[in-house]
Amino acid sequence: MEVLSSRILLRPADRAESRRFYREVLGLAVSREFGTAEDPGIMFFLGQGLLEVSPRGSGAVGPGTAIWMQVRDVQKEYDRLVEAGAPVSRPPRLEPWGLVEMWIEDPDGLPIVLVEIPEGHPLRRDQRSFTPRPA
Repeated sequence: MEVLSSRILLRPADRAESRRFYREVLGLAVSREFGTAEDPGIMFFLGQGLLEVSPRGSGAVGPGTAIWMQVRDVQKEYDRLVEAGAPVSRPPRLEPWGLVEMWIEDPDGLPIVLVEIPEGHPLRRDQRSFTPRPA
């Protein structure tokens, strides 16, 4: 399979509150808006992917659904998000697998994991073996 692009699609119960949360509380940059000016759908940049907040919400979050976002400094984001009033479900902590994680929730209760990969963690190293090609 060749994937040319991808995004996470959210259809929240309250689009206005979700737009405000992702734009103002998390501070995600807008890729584009579509639909009506009164109630637009919005695509946010999410690292190398996109997050779309779109119409037709049911308000139900599926089991196992979460957004995972790598950040440079989890403690800094924690401090900023607490100040912004984000609902923190778990403050930052070093996990047994070596990542620093904190958990928050969006307005529909969707879990969002903010992750910091510390220096020296295996995810920071290229695990592929390198064999130079002959010239």
